Amino acid sequence: MKGSLWLAWRQQRVLLLCAAAVLAAAALLAVHHRSAMLDALRSGLYDHCAPGPLHCTRPEDGLPLTLDVAPLKLLGALVMVLPVLIGMFWGAPLLGRDRELGTHRMVLAQGVSRWQWFTARFALAAVGTTLLSGGLVLLFRWWREPAADRSYGVFWYEATALTGSGPSAVAAALFGLAAGTLAGLLARRVLSAMAWTLLATAVTAVLVQWSHHARLLVPPRRYVSQGWAPKPPMGEKWSTGDYGLLTASGRADSVLSCAFPSGRELRACMTEHGYTARFYRANPPGDYWAFQWTDTVLLGGLALLLVAASALLLRRRV
Repeated sequence: MKGSLWLAWRQQRVLLLCAAAVLAAAALLAVHHRSAMLDALRSGLYDHCAPGPLHCTRPEDGLPLTLDVAPLKLLGALVMVLPVLIGMFWGAPLLGRDRELGTHRMVLAQGVSRWQWFTARFALAAVGTTLLSGGLVLLFRWWREPAADRSYGVFWYEATALTGSGPSAVAAALFGLAAGTLAGLLARRVLSAMAWTLLATAVTAVLVQWSHHARLLVPPRRYVSQGWAPKPPMGEKWSTGDYGLLTASGRADSVLSCAFPSGRELRACMTEHGYTARFYRANPPGDYWAFQWTDTVLLGGLALLLVAASALLLRRRV
């Protein structure tokens, strides 16, 4: 290791060691709590619990049976905020610190081109970001697996699982790094770059979560039951909360038009108003990967655009 890459390592080694320490601490936490989770599941206390979102209760007193999944959700929350942290504390100073202090002039005077100066720093940071975010994602998935999509565990559509357990989390972390790098290149002060990075990454995270709940990019499916037959079980699907009734012509009305769960009242109401079927809208568990790859393409594409913008602005800003 020599030249610009050696200098990049010297400047980023503390951050890389911090990333390794975070990953090691998360691994120890996952091993400890997953072992306790497996011990609880092997006790037989949860053997009668059916899959799905309905709460499982203890036979003797009817109290809900729950596992201690708070640490698991905490790890998922860390993965969710990782793009903000990486963007502010890794991306913003990546070029911004040298520009603020003027030390980049000394580096460029040694025969290092602007492109080498940028590439070495960003490439090393991108590798560290990928390893950290990817490692945390794998730990989350491994830890969650014994109680995945159970009433006492964590469902695939919960924010910590949907955002923090797949390739989209790595793309989001790289987006945060790219946003911080561009902000550090544009701003005159690192603190200003950190503030702009916080704003950009936080707004993007909010928009991604909104798109999930609005089903903007992954539309739900409609599940229909003819007549007053029981509706298809919800199971592990992610409901939109949209329930309704269908007429013979296909018109969809709110479920409140016949607000009866079943029985003679429901039958009489549907007959009176000409309803022939009931429906609800939900995303099946298989849509998890649709959400993941949609977010990965979106956030990864934004990251590439920001990196390209940084590369094009090097000559003007450095």
